[in-house]
Amino acid sequence: MMPPATTLRPQSSCPYDSCMPEDATDGEEYTVDELAARAQMTVRNVRAYAGRGLIEAPRLEGRTGYYNREHLQRLQLIRQLIERGFTLAAIEKAILNAPHAAGHTLDLIAILDQPDTAEPETMSRDDLAALAGVHRDDTLIESLVGLGLVEKIGTDQVRLIEPAVVRSGAAAVKLGLAPETVIALFPLLQSHLRTIADAFVREVVKELVQPFIDAGLPEDEWPQVLSIVESLLPIASQVTLGIFRSEFRDAIEVEVGEQITGLASKRS
Repeated sequence: MMPPATTLRPQSSCPYDSCMPEDATDGEEYTVDELAARAQMTVRNVRAYAGRGLIEAPRLEGRTGYYNREHLQRLQLIRQLIERGFTLAAIEKAILNAPHAAGHTLDLIAILDQPDTAEPETMSRDDLAALAGVHRDDTLIESLVGLGLVEKIGTDQVRLIEPAVVRSGAAAVKLGLAPETVIALFPLLQSHLRTIADAFVREVVKELVQPFIDAGLPEDEWPQVLSIVESLLPIASQVTLGIFRSEFRDAIEVEVGEQITGLASKRS
């Protein structure tokens, strides 16, 4: 049995038909050209997916086929999964095993696509150096590019892909840490936090998601599963930050104690 559901946040914007009110699209039908345009793919691809049995046959009126919301959701799901690197063979197996889950799966993708950080920022290389209170150094920028934190735009500008991370690192440099030191800490943090994230997700899947899958993806439990997924990031973030703050304070206390002991031993 799933835990009680919490209320999902309203989606501020959503590219998927599943996010529209039920009565807004339930009765709407599309020709193959209209369907392809709504799904953001070619008519040729629509016909190819239909030929593989990935969408059901349309309602025929004379020689014209009319498609509905379910066809659209299925095609949107196929496109999204392909863009995420799934093979068509894998998508085909998943859809055939859960033929009525397209709308809910799009809701899940919409949750995962919600930005949890500030939008990327564009600035000059000089302005980026000024954030850290250092002189411009293109070698350091190359290091940030290699870490996926920024990308170069022409010869003078950069886009901050993770502006919160870059700005926090710049603040650390402004405190007096060497830029190379701060940059070197990022892979360490990333590696350890990924280990924590993987462990957290594994336990959630084992205890909460897998029973739902084993039960055959019951329709009435989908809202609870979506609510769980939506709640994961803020909960996990708060726990991780709380533990890190506690451990960071302890580390500072230990280091201060060792420094005081060292000073005392020098005087004696």
